[in-house]
Amino acid sequence: MAGRFEGWSALHGDAAPTGVVGGWLRFVYLLAAPLVRLRVPPNAITLAGLVLGALALLPAGAGTRWPLLAAGLIGLSALLDGLDGAVAVLSSRVSSFGARLDHVCDRTTELCFVGCLWLAGGPWPWCLAGAALALLHEGLRSWARRRGMTAIGVVTVSERPTRVLVAAMFVLAAGVYPSSAELWTLVGAVVLTVAGAIGLGQLAFVVRRSLGHSALGRRSG
Repeated sequence: MAGRFEGWSALHGDAAPTGVVGGWLRFVYLLAAPLVRLRVPPNAITLAGLVLGALALLPAGAGTRWPLLAAGLIGLSALLDGLDGAVAVLSSRVSSFGARLDHVCDRTTELCFVGCLWLAGGPWPWCLAGAALALLHEGLRSWARRRGMTAIGVVTVSERPTRVLVAAMFVLAAGVYPSSAELWTLVGAVVLTVAGAIGLGQLAFVVRRSLGHSALGRRSG
């Protein structure tokens, strides 16, 4: 199991697979094992997650209890996002193409999840702000890695699992309480935006400090 965790950590900026993350990984690897035996390609799992995320948009805007289905599809899409990496590690099929595909699908599905909040009744300015902050968060981390920051830096309050959970929870609430769907989705969009702003600030602070120290070290050398 330790080797599997090391493989996951290498794919996620040397993030430590401890606590809740470690428990989640154990669960994901348990589900991934039969897929490996069936020789399911990890990229096929990635694309299946994208399809489910896009399909969630249909019931999200259908009103009444339909957002319940949307929330379920969001959850399944997020599960597949964890499974693809586990299958890749277990089957030794990690590739640069798979990593790029996973990155593109992650960003696309997140836009779909925010779109579900909007279609379920959320105000578009808040939904748009939440989506933009999520993209900026991931864009800044990618930029920092290209500039030499190899570690994840900091686990912010608005990492992808948090963003997915917020979207799923409040779309679910819109389905459970259809008469107040607009209120629930408004709260969800506000939470997404506020957490996104705080998380982006956390990440920007750490990136600036990390890259600043790296530049100082190069000048000293």
